[in-house]
Amino acid sequence: MSDVGLLMSRPDVALEPAPIHPDWILEGAPRARYRMLFRSQDGTSSTVIWDCTAGVFNWYYNCDETIQVMEGGVVFITKTGTQEVGPGDVVFFPAGTHAVWQIDHYVRKVAFLRHPLPWPGGFALRVWRRLVNGRSQSRLS
Repeated sequence: MSDVGLLMSRPDVALEPAPIHPDWILEGAPRARYRMLFRSQDGTSSTVIWDCTAGVFNWYYNCDETIQVMEGGVVFITKTGTQEVGPGDVVFFPAGTHAVWQIDHYVRKVAFLRHPLPWPGGFALRVWRRLVNGRSQSRLS
């Protein structure tokens, strides 16, 4: 068990500029900002608050990302179709996917990012978890 304790942040934290790659912008002049809230000890997971003004742009996901829209809205255009999301909606983007973001006014989200382990590391972790969970279960019996 970790002795880090409970970490907490407020959703109204001050944000820093996070420019969108200029080649990704399709329409408008979207201005994005963010704040890193938390990062796991191993560096594979983090939580950020991000917002953006109106515009249309590509986004390429190099890690798994789960978002929850807190304010405003966005239309996602992906190879599977178009989806409009707003406050309270939760969306998952697996690493390696792509979406076009169409923001008419403004969007603010909290994002949970996870960098997947390469196949050998992920396999070893799953085996280790089964071993540990098996030991825990046998102690309970």
